[in-house]
Amino acid sequence: MQSAALPSPWKPDLKVAAVFAVVAGLATAALIPYLMQMMPDRFARIPVPLWVLVVAQAIQACIVLGGLSLLGLRMGHRVGLGAPLLQHWINRQPLEKSGLKPLNSALLGALAAVLVIGASMAIDPFLPPMQHPPAEVGGAQSAFNGFLASFYGGIAEELQLRLFLMTLLVWIAAKVKGAQPRDATYWNAIIAAALLFGAGHLPAANHVWGLDAMVVIRTVLLNALAGVAFGWLYWKRGLEMAIVGHFAADIVLHVLGPLLSHGASP
Repeated sequence: MQSAALPSPWKPDLKVAAVFAVVAGLATAALIPYLMQMMPDRFARIPVPLWVLVVAQAIQACIVLGGLSLLGLRMGHRVGLGAPLLQHWINRQPLEKSGLKPLNSALLGALAAVLVIGASMAIDPFLPPMQHPPAEVGGAQSAFNGFLASFYGGIAEELQLRLFLMTLLVWIAAKVKGAQPRDATYWNAIIAAALLFGAGHLPAANHVWGLDAMVVIRTVLLNALAGVAFGWLYWKRGLEMAIVGHFAADIVLHVLGPLLSHGASP
């Protein structure tokens, strides 16, 4: 018996999702040096060789994020969200988003990072003492680790929070209402995804400080502030520009910050 062929509507999205799966796996591997700097005590207790951990994490991210990307792309056709630039390059589809503006997207991400730094400077004096301080490394090494980690933030987190989660929220609203989503629906999804983006950083914050009210407020607020900007970019300009904006924000926070010795990381 001949195996059933993949339905043709899925094939273009599968190609794009495959690209996302590969780059997400590589970005996850690139994150490890940053995590080793932030959580040296945890890595000291890992019972397997480091290369095994890196390979396992990369493969897991490739499979999981590739699957989430495919679902996000399929749902996105219904609600006008997706990755228009890659669809254009890979599948020769017309560009559905006008005015992608990568430079403006990067500038918006950088501005969001500056706002995060300002908010951090106001909140950080009220935080409890660190329970597990990050490893002391030189500014250049810390900046390099931050540069590598920026690929994870820009790619993997955008695949999870914008391409999949934000699209899912808008898609559910469209299915329930049986109509094309209104602007308010997109804004609700942007804010919800941004808040969940912030909440996703609570385990790391708990490791560093422990969780009290101020740590929770700082972690969720700072990340959500940036997440709203990335969500707007995804809605108006496509996932690629959200990736550009997120990457630019992380460069400001995790590369320029350590080099200037007073950076803030959400």
